[in-house]
Amino acid sequence: MTSLPQWEAIDTVLLDMDGTLLDLRFDNYFWLDLVPERYAAQHGLTLERAREVLRPMFLATQGTLDWYCTDFWTRELSLDIAGMKHEVREHVRFLPGAEEFLRALRHKGVRIALVTNAHRDSLKVKATQTGLLNYFDVVFSSHSFGVPKEHPDFWRQLEAALHFDPARTLFVDDSHAVLRAAQRHGIAHIFAISKPDSTMDKRNVAEFMSVEAVSHLLDELGRGDHRRS
Repeated sequence: MTSLPQWEAIDTVLLDMDGTLLDLRFDNYFWLDLVPERYAAQHGLTLERAREVLRPMFLATQGTLDWYCTDFWTRELSLDIAGMKHEVREHVRFLPGAEEFLRALRHKGVRIALVTNAHRDSLKVKATQTGLLNYFDVVFSSHSFGVPKEHPDFWRQLEAALHFDPARTLFVDDSHAVLRAAQRHGIAHIFAISKPDSTMDKRNVAEFMSVEAVSHLLDELGRGDHRRS
């Protein structure tokens, strides 16, 4: 097991949005409760039957750009997905300590990039609700590259656009599939978030160095100690 890096070893910080900075509770509520409710009402189904119909549709697209695309789901489900997200936007909020972490990063002298799979519609709703983008030097959505963060082409395109040194880059995400892709690209400093949804138990993370919340990186990166959860 290696120690966490020191800040002097980092020039660029790449941060995921949902489940890393913003509470995944919103997305879980939206896709597991609200969408099935609206789909059931539209098709005259029970809620449980609607979930049975939607579950294989969701599973078939996970890890692809379509999974994150509001336009795709609007077409597939005949529901105004972007409009629904705007409707329940008050449920969007930062994870505990995330704003503190972002404010502290501004004083670290590092370049800060938001790197998200979120579609522009989702990004707009969440950024407007939270003011998230005020903390970043640059924002990248996988939809601009045509491939999700799980795909190696995303990382090649991101490096070409941002001109970062993988050896001096920190990346934080809650998706292990995404973290694997970043690791294969050579990102040196990788951390998983073990509690992306504030209402759920902490995940057991064995594959990557992990913290419960990004705010824990402030002290731990400075001390160079380590944690697996």
